[in-house]
Amino acid sequence: MSINVIGTIERKEMGTGTWALVADNGTTYEIFRGASKDLLKPGQKVSVVGQVKEDIMTLAMIGPVLEVQSFDVIS
Repeated sequence: MSINVIGTIERKEMGTGTWALVADNGTTYEIFRGASKDLLKPGQKVSVVGQVKEDIMTLAMIGPVLEVQSFDVIS
């Protein structure tokens, strides 16, 4: 099931580092590997359509893992 999340991209320096989407509602999603470099810009406000991956764990464990399907930059 796809979800739509609006929030801000952040780089979290945990272990080797990971990218996160901090949603406007306060939920932090860990961005799944392979996301576009155009998305991964700290401080960028975006609207993301993606799917929460229930079947994986990560080293950072900062929140649900979000596989990004598409995104739009919010100016």
